[in-house]
Amino acid sequence: MDLKSKIILISGPTASGKSKFAIQLAKKINGEVINADSMQIFKELKILTARPQLNDLKNIKHHLYGFKSVKDNYSTGNWLKDAKLKINNIRKKNKIPILVGGTGLYFKAIIDGIVKIPDIPITMRNRIRKRQLKIGQTKFYSELIKLDSLCKKKINQNDTQRSIRAYEVKKFTNKSLFDWYSDTYPDFTKDSFIKLHIDYPREKLTERISLRTNEMLRDGAIKEAERFYKLRVKKDLSSNKVIGLSEIKEYLDKRIDLRELKEKISIKTRQYAKRQSTWARGQMSDWQKIKFNRLEIFLKKFPKSS
Repeated sequence: MDLKSKIILISGPTASGKSKFAIQLAKKINGEVINADSMQIFKELKILTARPQLNDLKNIKHHLYGFKSVKDNYSTGNWLKDAKLKINNIRKKNKIPILVGGTGLYFKAIIDGIVKIPDIPITMRNRIRKRQLKIGQTKFYSELIKLDSLCKKKINQNDTQRSIRAYEVKKFTNKSLFDWYSDTYPDFTKDSFIKLHIDYPREKLTERISLRTNEMLRDGAIKEAERFYKLRVKKDLSSNKVIGLSEIKEYLDKRIDLRELKEKISIKTRQYAKRQSTWARGQMSDWQKIKFNRLEIFLKKFPKSS
């Protein structure tokens, strides 16, 4: 297996052991790891986002972990730009880039490229959102179809978020969102990638999620959340979506006890893992699936770096 021209992608649901597997692989093939998880970018949220341990970071070079403030905006486009730069730098050192994470949009961006739609003025975006709220999704969707007929077969009538996005793109650019997609070209060829997805049975994953929740709380997740809330982060920023933050706020406000806190975080994490698995079934059908209990065997397929 010639890896010199390859970029290795490792995905899987949360708590499936992706980071550990990526480190083992990097050690064997002389690789460096690039983060493809939208929540592990935040420097103030190490425990709640299950960032790799300090020892792992020392042994293998890691990139794009814990480098952005929770107060910053950071889009998929920002990540793609940073990831391409890291890939090129790693290759210059004759090493293999290994991208690992659970954010499907990041992987889609690196494989397919990203749509370069012009920035839409916030005044127009707000106006369209207000209209959707005023007339309701059913009427709004009908208006969208009249405005952009391509959306009829491509956007579910109940998908509010995508309907609004398609509407504002067509309204501002006079070009369908799907025409923008078809004009998008990737930065890498399809054969550049080795795409691996860790397959974990739900019942086993449930056990791991429960265990990891306990470990996070033991390791200081509550204090980490307290520090986060002291920063007064704007509510619309993506860092607020880190699982555990809102649940710990309930605990700090004495609305739930510790047992309920553990249960709520576990449930939300399981729901997230289910969404990741749904995405994988729909968007990653051509990825190579590896059973969780076959990772060590699979690792032996890779040639050891000389």
